[in-house]
Amino acid sequence: MRPLARLLRSAAVTRCASTSPTPAPAPALICPAPPPAGFFQADGSRGTVEWDRRTPPMVWHPDYSVPWPSNHRFAMWKFDDLRLECVRSGLVPSERAFFSPRDEAGDGELDAAILAAHDATYVENVTAGALDATLWRRVGFVQAPDHARLMRRTRLEVAGTLAAADLARTHGLCAHLAGGTHHAHRSYGAGYTIFNDLAVAALDHARRRLGPVVVVDLDVHQGDGTAEILAGERGITTWSMHCAENYPFGFNEKFAPYLGGDASTIDTGLPRGAGDEEVLAALDDVLPRLLDDAAPTLVLFDAGADAHAVDGLGHLELTDAGVRSRDEYVLRACADRGIPCVTVIGGGYDRDRERLARRHASVCRSAATIWRDYDLQGKGGA
Repeated sequence: MRPLARLLRSAAVTRCASTSPTPAPAPALICPAPPPAGFFQADGSRGTVEWDRRTPPMVWHPDYSVPWPSNHRFAMWKFDDLRLECVRSGLVPSERAFFSPRDEAGDGELDAAILAAHDATYVENVTAGALDATLWRRVGFVQAPDHARLMRRTRLEVAGTLAAADLARTHGLCAHLAGGTHHAHRSYGAGYTIFNDLAVAALDHARRRLGPVVVVDLDVHQGDGTAEILAGERGITTWSMHCAENYPFGFNEKFAPYLGGDASTIDTGLPRGAGDEEVLAALDDVLPRLLDDAAPTLVLFDAGADAHAVDGLGHLELTDAGVRSRDEYVLRACADRGIPCVTVIGGGYDRDRERLARRHASVCRSAATIWRDYDLQGKGGA
């Protein structure tokens, strides 16, 4: 190579190197607080639950939250923030008042329940971390820093909804401080959800011949995965009331053709900007008749906080009072008919952590109100 050419080439390489973007530093991880002293025994099992019956049974596990990138759109830390809010506000006396699912490792019953709702190949691949990159992007957890911990908390969350269903069947009402993973389909995850706890719990109830099930999904997004998995299942009715101009709709023309085509038994699509009045009117129009016609022996209620006016991914305009009225309406409708009900928290994307925790705690407070109003404290077994 001639000296001038070699010099020019060297300059070009130097210039390209100097203009290459510097890799962004990895985002900080938000880590959950450690479980309270005495929560776990030395062998890793859960300690004694100190439930005083003044509020309905509530289900939570310290490992629902795992270390998570601080810039991630999904607030994985919210489950930990929610339990702290429940204790700080006096809703529960301490973390020891919470029930917890048993450790999911080697749980054959949990495996069977998940496989009743999800394709075996999908379950195997997602568990092993061998899922195709395209399918990981559908889930939205490509940033997950610790796959094993993510999968354990995913299974624990499903186990928590199953445990909450057992408690509701015994006591009439139970609030789960997680759950509502309604975008996970039979053969793929989506919308920050890997396994569908609502579908798993509904199928578990139905296949144990415990009677009809109704899923009442009031998250701002349609429960498309629940609709797909439970379509045609005898004795299971799904109702989704959501913003009709939001995920999963409107994404299918170019970027996500797999979205937007799943139909619940009943879908109520509200216009963008609908608020308290419209939501409560739709509830009054559908829910009483639905419960009377289906005569369920269990209701799974997804009380999504993302229908609030101040939410990063919602386009409805519910106020704090509207959310509370919505949730109490559902719970009263069930209590009036003697139908056991499980509440799950669903979506919530407010970047203000304290505000999001208070908003998710609203359904727990509503459950406590119904518990007192209907004098459920002495009902059910121990």
